[in-house]
Amino acid sequence: MRGGLSGEDSRCVMLFSLTPHRRRWVILALIFCAIVLNYFDRQIVSILKPTLKVEFQLDDRGYALLVNIFTVCYAGMYPVAGWLVDRFGARHMMLVGILGWSSACLGAGLTRLFAAFAAFRGLLGLAEPIAFPSQLRVVTIWFPGSLRATANSLSVAGSSIGAIIAPPLVAWLALKFNWHMAFIVPGVLGLGLATLWWLIYRDPPPEMAQHTTGADVPGQTPAFTWPQLWRTRSLWGVLLIRFFSDPVWYFCLFWLPGYLQEKSGLSLAQIGMVGWIPFLAADLGGVGSSAWSDWLVRRGLAPLRARKVMLTTMAALAPVCALTPHWPHPAVTLILFGIVAAACLSWLFTLSVVIAETFPVANVGSVMGIAAGFGAAGAIVFNTYVGRVMETLGSAQIFAVMAFLHPLAAGLLWTMVRPERPQSIRNKTAPQHLG
Repeated sequence: MRGGLSGEDSRCVMLFSLTPHRRRWVILALIFCAIVLNYFDRQIVSILKPTLKVEFQLDDRGYALLVNIFTVCYAGMYPVAGWLVDRFGARHMMLVGILGWSSACLGAGLTRLFAAFAAFRGLLGLAEPIAFPSQLRVVTIWFPGSLRATANSLSVAGSSIGAIIAPPLVAWLALKFNWHMAFIVPGVLGLGLATLWWLIYRDPPPEMAQHTTGADVPGQTPAFTWPQLWRTRSLWGVLLIRFFSDPVWYFCLFWLPGYLQEKSGLSLAQIGMVGWIPFLAADLGGVGSSAWSDWLVRRGLAPLRARKVMLTTMAALAPVCALTPHWPHPAVTLILFGIVAAACLSWLFTLSVVIAETFPVANVGSVMGIAAGFGAAGAIVFNTYVGRVMETLGSAQIFAVMAFLHPLAAGLLWTMVRPERPQSIRNKTAPQHLG
C-alpha cells in the first residue's frame, strides 16, 4: 500500500526500528525498570510482616522460615544464573527472570494457603538472581569502556530506587485495597515489562560488538572453561573483595535502622521520614563515582586502572563509620552513613564493570554469579558477628572492624585483579598491563 502508515503504526515502527545507539539506552531503561521491580517484590513481605503473620497464623519462627525459603533459593541460584546467562544469552534469560519473579509475585497475591505462598517466595528467590548477570552482560556488549561504568550504575541504581519506593507504595496498596493487591499489582506490571523486553531487546550488530568488546560476535569470543576460570588469580581476587566489602552494605540495609532507633533515639515514624537518606546518598554516590571513572577513561587512563583509582578513593571514605559511636546524634549518624553507603554502592556498581574488563565477555555472567554468592557468604558471617558483639561489647567494635573492610578490599583489588585472557588470545597478542 502506498497510502502510508497510520499514526499508531508509524509510532510502532519507530519504536521497534531504533538505531543501535538509541536502542542501547532504551534497553538500559528497561533493565532499570526490571531491577526496580526486582527489589520492590522482595521487600513486600518485610513491610507486610504483621499482616501476613495474622493471615497465615504465624509466629516469628514461621515468619523466619518464610524469609529463609527466599534467601536460600536466592543464594543458591546466583552462581547457576550466571552460568545460564553465559550459556543462553541475556535476551532469553532476562525474559525468564522477569516472567519468573513476576509470576511468583502474582501467585503469592492470589493464594490463601501458606504452603503455596511459601512456594511462590521460593520461586521468587530462584528467579531474581538472573537479573544482575543478565544486566552485566548487556552493559558489557552494548557499551564501550568509556561509558560502561556509567551505564552499569544507572541500571543497577534501580535496586536502591526499588527499596526506597516500596514502603509507601506497599502500605498504600494494602490500606487502600488489601494485602493481596500489594503482590498482584507489581506482578502484573512485571508481565508487561517482560513483553516489552522481548519485543525490544536485540544483541548489538557486529560492528558495535567489535567496538565494545573487540569481538565480531559476543557469544563466540574465546572463553575460559570452568576449571580454567577457577585457576585465575583475578577470580579469587574478586571473590575475596566481595566477601570483605559486601558486609558493610548489608549492615546499612539490615542493621542501620535498628541502630538509629536503639542508639540514636529515633522513633519508627521518624525512621520512615528520614531513613531513606543514606540510600539516596548511596545512589547519587554510586552513579557519580561511576561517571567519574568513565571520565578518567575518556581522559586517556586505561579502563581497569581508572576503576581501581576511583574505588580506592571511595574506599578511603568508608572508615568514617568508626566515628559513629563518638557522635550518637541521629543527624550525624545519617550523614556518616550517607558517606559509607555511597562508598558501598560505588564498589558494588563498579566491581561489575571490573569483572567485565577483566574477564572474557563469555565468562562475565558466571563470574558475577559466583562473586555475588561469596558476597552473601561474607554477609552471613558478619551478621552473625554483629548479632553477638552488639549484645556483649556494644557497637564501637563493630564500626572499628567495618572501617578496615573497604581499604582491605582496595589492597586486594590492586594486588590480585588484572586482565585475564585464555591462552588462545595470549598467544596472539602481547601482554597488556592495564591494572
